[in-house]
Amino acid sequence: MTHTATTAAKPAPTALTAKDFATDQEVRWCPGCGDYSILAQVQRIMPDLGIPKENIVMISGIGCSSRFPYYMNTYGMHSIHGRATAVASGLKATRPELSVWIITGDGDALSIGGNHTIHLLRRNLDVNVLLFNNQIYGLTKGQYSPTSETHKVTKSTPMGSIDHPFNPLALAMGADGSFIARTMDRDPKHLQAMLLRAQGHRGTSFLEIYQNCNIFNDGAFEIFTEKSSKPEQTLFLEQGKPLLFGAGLTKGIRFDGLKPKVVLLADGYSADDLWIHDEHDFYKAQVLVRLFDQPGSTEHFPRPFGVFFSTERPCYEDEMAMQIEEAIAKKGTGNLDKLLRGNEVWEIMA
Repeated sequence: MTHTATTAAKPAPTALTAKDFATDQEVRWCPGCGDYSILAQVQRIMPDLGIPKENIVMISGIGCSSRFPYYMNTYGMHSIHGRATAVASGLKATRPELSVWIITGDGDALSIGGNHTIHLLRRNLDVNVLLFNNQIYGLTKGQYSPTSETHKVTKSTPMGSIDHPFNPLALAMGADGSFIARTMDRDPKHLQAMLLRAQGHRGTSFLEIYQNCNIFNDGAFEIFTEKSSKPEQTLFLEQGKPLLFGAGLTKGIRFDGLKPKVVLLADGYSADDLWIHDEHDFYKAQVLVRLFDQPGSTEHFPRPFGVFFSTERPCYEDEMAMQIEEAIAKKGTGNLDKLLRGNEVWEIMA
């Protein structure tokens, strides 16, 4: 009598949900903090990525935002002040298949970590930077930060800050970032869309997120989030569409020579007369990231949100892998003494 061996079919993998990315850790942010919304939106988009949890890594520096890895049921590391970018660079270079997310704040990324941030951007590793910008040092109880506005009165600037603030997206453009975008904590749908765009980009994605610190800088971005003021104060960028804003989208932005100008559609302008957004236009992106702080301009512009710039260029980890493969192919032909000796060598004759 013979027996036929049978192999049981493997059960199909269970689809992940947002709850699968939540941990059992108590979330310890101040009640009402914008970080709660950002955490919720990140957890909501994670199942849509189709990436196994064990291939996702959250790396943070120091600050309120840097508690993030504790609350994400993925791999993660709470690293040191300003160095999340350095830790993430090393991880991505050695494990390029991982989805690496850098969680940082305006102080962590632009003060002590500023140098690391610009070099991450120019190297273009395929990682996602989520910069929580609340224009204040929240964890250390309310000192001014690199993005605090001039004349900001804080515990460390009792007479008002005399520092000129960083414009994070202008800084990213100057460092040749390949994906630059802005969103806010109180617009969940837009935040989710920007998170998905950031993850979908091949290269360093730099996403600035306006985040309300309701304890030490409450209402810093209120005009962009409140229903009464949001239509007039915000400009949502959409690829291939004109720059329109205002209640009922009755206002637009066009170029007057080389300068942007706000116009009313009621004055005879049509969508064809307006600035059509092209996120691949490097030169217009330079203007767009500074639209709200045009030097010398008396005209008020809305604050843009969305993808300002996106381009494709080689990723650092891919270039590094190619060099390693080339070195392996030449195995046996290398000469360490010659390498250390270098080319600038002279023999001194007696």
